[in-house]
Amino acid sequence: MNKALLPLLGLASLGLSACVVNVGGDEDWHDDSSWKALQHKNQQLISQLTLGMSQQKVQEIMGPAEFSEAFMAHGDAVQVLYYRTRHVHSDGKTTKDECTPLIFKQQQLLGWGDKAYEQL
Repeated sequence: MNKALLPLLGLASLGLSACVVNVGGDEDWHDDSSWKALQHKNQQLISQLTLGMSQQKVQEIMGPAEFSEAFMAHGDAVQVLYYRTRHVHSDGKTTKDECTPLIFKQQQLLGWGDKAYEQL
């Protein structure tokens, strides 16, 4: 190897060592302050909800849900919207067990939380 190339290779390797490559994952979760802020905001907003609110009003307050489900139960249309409210896994992804379910029957807020979901 040519001794004149050694300094250049050293400089090149220093430049590369400062590179960070992000493959996959959710860009919004690059630091833990993003999901912490979202969880806190969602907890605050859920505390302002009242039973019987229209689904439209709740979605105006809460914004888009992380997940949603819809099904028929006892002849009534039921929709469940999930909002992130707690940290369970450190994998950079939001899962349903990190969310609070909001349950709507006939587009009215029936309840929220795991207990309300279990009563369906």
